[in-house]
Amino acid sequence: MAFESLSDKLQNVFKSLRGKGRLTEADVKAALKEVKMALLEADVSFKVVKQFISSVQERAVGEEVLGSLQPGQMVIKIVNEELIRLMGSDTTEIALRPSNEITVIMMAGLQGAGKTTTTAKIAGKLKAKGRKPLLVACDVYRPAAIQQLQINGQRQGVPVFSMGEHQDPVNIARASLEHAAKNGYNVVILDTAGRLHVDEDMMQELVRIREAVSVGQTLLVVDAMTGQDAVNVASMFQEKVGVDGVILTKLDGDTRGGAALSIRAVTGKPILYIGMGEKLSDLEQFYPDRMASRILGMGDVLTLIEKAELELDEEKARAMSQKLRKAEFDYNDFLEQMQQIKKMGGLGGIMSMLPGMGQIKGGIPEADDSAMNRVEAIILSMTKEERANPSLMNLSRKQRIAKGAGVDISEVNRIVKQFDQMKKMMKQLPGMMGGKKGRGGLGGMFGKMKLPF
Repeated sequence: MAFESLSDKLQNVFKSLRGKGRLTEADVKAALKEVKMALLEADVSFKVVKQFISSVQERAVGEEVLGSLQPGQMVIKIVNEELIRLMGSDTTEIALRPSNEITVIMMAGLQGAGKTTTTAKIAGKLKAKGRKPLLVACDVYRPAAIQQLQINGQRQGVPVFSMGEHQDPVNIARASLEHAAKNGYNVVILDTAGRLHVDEDMMQELVRIREAVSVGQTLLVVDAMTGQDAVNVASMFQEKVGVDGVILTKLDGDTRGGAALSIRAVTGKPILYIGMGEKLSDLEQFYPDRMASRILGMGDVLTLIEKAELELDEEKARAMSQKLRKAEFDYNDFLEQMQQIKKMGGLGGIMSMLPGMGQIKGGIPEADDSAMNRVEAIILSMTKEERANPSLMNLSRKQRIAKGAGVDISEVNRIVKQFDQMKKMMKQLPGMMGGKKGRGGLGGMFGKMKLPF
């Protein structure tokens, strides 16, 4: 997960500061030296790190901090505020024309950054906000690029305009605007061609499209896993084409996250969205304050709530709450709850957004998503009758289930035993689940009992 290493190192630095009653100037400088090394190792631009440390030190060495009763907390507060400022302070939306006019958005980026997938995700986001988007296949060079856009568009329920290959992308863009005007679409999103690296032909094609169809927003998609290279790519696109905003993809991967901390400072352009996975809901609005909280291990409860509202079915949650109160739930219900947890990013993803949990999740076996996958495999290896009627379980059935799931029978025994314990606990604690929205389901039981994953 992005920033995990940086977050761990910063928390260690702040832990040492919290242990001091009062801080000297030498304490602050020593701590900031560690912060500087952590940021550089996270692949944050050297110039950005230098300016960041200077700003923090200027504020932290003041009388306000050195004379305070909780100087460690004050330094953390300053670092948090400077991180927010570094990433842009305010959340930036895609600028759209009034709904009775057509907004043209041009998507740009290198091959492999996830541009086409992100283009469809943006269309889905705008559709959810009441807009009528049209996707346009302007990448006539990469094999299957048009087909990929059509498949992704279909998944989002957004139509795709295509004139096939061997066409000038500028002509495709012009024709798509005429098509949009005739058919009532008010957002046209151009999926332009990427290259393996920045080259003059690609830049000129983007410039020609901008001149031909009056592009309102040019959004650059960059791969966070490329670290400092992502910042360099953003700088070159800004210089040669002009960029209105940046979308960072693959921030859920094994990345150091430095691009997120450098792009705004280097290019002057805001990060609009961050890609955290393949699903539509995995494209998150970028909030500098929430990202700073994640980096400092303070959690991100607001984003977690938003993901829950987007992913969880209120009616199902209410029905599940009723079942749990009566201890009537079965393995089908259990499976459904696990799948809802996975939709929200799995236990690890959920815990990373809870304040303080990022520091200890590595030591908590319940946060092991691979264990949850094994439980899911066990339940899927049951027959429909066994899932609906847990009391049918016997030795021969358990042996067959273990073989089907590819696990030892001891794991099946453990799941069955803990499932029975859950039902008994629900009978003893009928009021535990509460009745409010979002509290139905096994998620509300995390703090009450040991789950089998």
